[in-house]
Amino acid sequence: MSDGGLSIDGPKTLKGAVLLLLIGLAVTGYGAYDYTQQSDAVDDAVAVDATVTDVGVESASSGSSPGVDYRPTVRFTYEYEGTEYASTSVFPSAITSNYDTESAAREVVSEYAAGESTTAYVDPADPDGGFLKTETSNAPLFAAVLGLFLALGGGVSTVKRIRG
Repeated sequence: MSDGGLSIDGPKTLKGAVLLLLIGLAVTGYGAYDYTQQSDAVDDAVAVDATVTDVGVESASSGSSPGVDYRPTVRFTYEYEGTEYASTSVFPSAITSNYDTESAAREVVSEYAAGESTTAYVDPADPDGGFLKTETSNAPLFAAVLGLFLALGGGVSTVKRIRG
């Protein structure tokens, strides 16, 4: 690409370098924000009775890796303060965790079965965001670290383009 695109050596123009820096900062910020939000949700969680309506594993190939990633899915309904809600969140993070193997993803949801009752958790500040496990996911931290690398690359390239 000759119009400021990215190459293996980094952005070819100042505009591309600044764009990479901004994208990296945005990804880092969102990852940090999501990790903080999920930590707060776990700390403030209120247990509620829930009914599992569907359990499965979704597969998806991502552009960043040649293989297939697997995502555990559990759909459940619950009631909080007289209102009925539905959710598909196993963990309280907005960034979902993917697994390299289908068996690893199935292990995450192995304790759930459609039609059975379970305990879900609700952050009173966000009652429609119920989740099943009061554990934080590392997925937001991975996003934040990826964003830091992008921002670092964009920052270095920006400085090179300004000086060069």
